[in-house]
Amino acid sequence: MSKILEKEFFSENVVRLVLDAPEIARTRKPGHFVIVKIDKQGERIPLTIATSDPDKGTVTLVIQKVGVTSAKLAAMQVGDEIMDVVGPLGKATHIQKTGTVLCAGGGVGVAPLLPIVEGFKKAGNRVITVLAARTKDLVILEEQMRAFSDEVIIMTDDGSYGKKGLVTAGMEEVIQREKVDLSVVIGPAIMMKFAALTTKKYNIKTYASLNTIMVDGTGMCGACRITVCGKTRFVCVDGPEFDAHQVDFDLMLSRLGAYREQEQEAYQKYLETVEIAG
Repeated sequence: MSKILEKEFFSENVVRLVLDAPEIARTRKPGHFVIVKIDKQGERIPLTIATSDPDKGTVTLVIQKVGVTSAKLAAMQVGDEIMDVVGPLGKATHIQKTGTVLCAGGGVGVAPLLPIVEGFKKAGNRVITVLAARTKDLVILEEQMRAFSDEVIIMTDDGSYGKKGLVTAGMEEVIQREKVDLSVVIGPAIMMKFAALTTKKYNIKTYASLNTIMVDGTGMCGACRITVCGKTRFVCVDGPEFDAHQVDFDLMLSRLGAYREQEQEAYQKYLETVEIAG
């Protein structure tokens, strides 16, 4: 059991939860994730750890309501307990002094990007961070990113905050004015695909943290399999970070949509149940 100690809504559909998880907090590194199961009847979903506090024994997760489980998590309150929080899982980000690191995050992908930005900055790198969202209200963790970035560029689809445009426009702005030694991108799969295409034009080494369908998180089920450089890899044990220029994003996008119809149907039924109960 893991108790919810803090809860904060970043927006209507995005919530921050701070959990009591001392063992995970003590061993977690940037790039790690957890598998969460709310109750005995619940499904298992992967969530990347945004931050942790080893002294307090807490980990912070940022959840976007997109389906039944994420909606149930968002509806839980301080003091409630989550049945299973398993981790840390996956491979940690390889952080070293590289030079100038361009970090790009979209939507809730900004949350798992935060510890990576912090790590590269503390390793002595120049870190430039591009944050992207549809509107101003959906930009998250800006203040925290500024604490560990030499520069933060905000991009919004509608131009309501920062500069108008996609994350790739912000990345191009940086790449065209100065030498970038490494790039890290995290966000929706389609965003990472085009971010990778952008950096590939300039031959900039790029890593992407992938958000595939996942069940057990130990490499047994095969649900998270992807193709990297023509070979099958499993995001849960081989990742979640991979060379973005070698990932078959089109196949990944296809697999992500495999259960979309069933997910939408289940979510709609859940919302109707909540409405009736309310």
